[in-house]
Amino acid sequence: MAETTEVAAEHAGDEGHEHRSRWPIVAALGAASLYLGVGLAFVGLTLVPTIVPLVLGSVGALGLVGGLAGWANEAFVADYFAGHAGPGSEVYTGGMVLFLISDVATFAAGFVYYAFVRAGAWPPAHLPHLLGSLVAVNTALLLASSVTLHYGHEALERGNRRRFLGLLGATLLLGVVFLGGQVLEYYEFVVGEGFTLSSGVFASAFFGLTGLHGLHVSLGVVLLGIAFARALRGHYGPDRDAAIRTTSLYWHFVDLVWVFLVAVLYVGAEL
Repeated sequence: MAETTEVAAEHAGDEGHEHRSRWPIVAALGAASLYLGVGLAFVGLTLVPTIVPLVLGSVGALGLVGGLAGWANEAFVADYFAGHAGPGSEVYTGGMVLFLISDVATFAAGFVYYAFVRAGAWPPAHLPHLLGSLVAVNTALLLASSVTLHYGHEALERGNRRRFLGLLGATLLLGVVFLGGQVLEYYEFVVGEGFTLSSGVFASAFFGLTGLHGLHVSLGVVLLGIAFARALRGHYGPDRDAAIRTTSLYWHFVDLVWVFLVAVLYVGAEL
């Protein structure tokens, strides 16, 4: 009787999947260390040795990536290879929504700083022409990637694996090209116009916000790359799409932030 109860409890634990994971804590500590290192690199080099922000940033980046990878493996990949369905997608969807709500505060801090910049003397001394064809192309690429990901997820839900793989691959490619466009934009500003992080308070707001967004896009590209690699191995199906659903939520959020950033930072700077 005791053995039966033990087996039933173990089975219930498998079905309920009450995760008490250490990986979210690792990721959170890594993100905190990364942000602290970047912050010290921007404003604290006169207070601390150069090696301190370098170590904090490097350890933080490894902790963040390692924590997210471990968390994703525990939440999605391990369930697949264990041969059971794991928790419903609602569990992870709700967790992603909560994460994105908290992430709004991160971007909000940058936009509040920009609001204080605009409240001062305008225009600043070093203000290049921001609103050009490159930002328009980048915006179109990112918006197109949201469309391809949305319809790719729909194809997965309908069991159309070929269409799902094609659209997911297109989304990944568009994300990579967007990052290349942002690198090109930085190159044109820094090398072509001498507009750098040290060009004043507007430059710090511009590079801070666009760099933070670029970091989010980079993470999104990594998530899409992992999803695409798993999709090629047949890990997803109409009733097994939690990873695609949560990744889609993150990617659409990043796209929405970019649209708001373009409206406020690029268009706003020209007004």
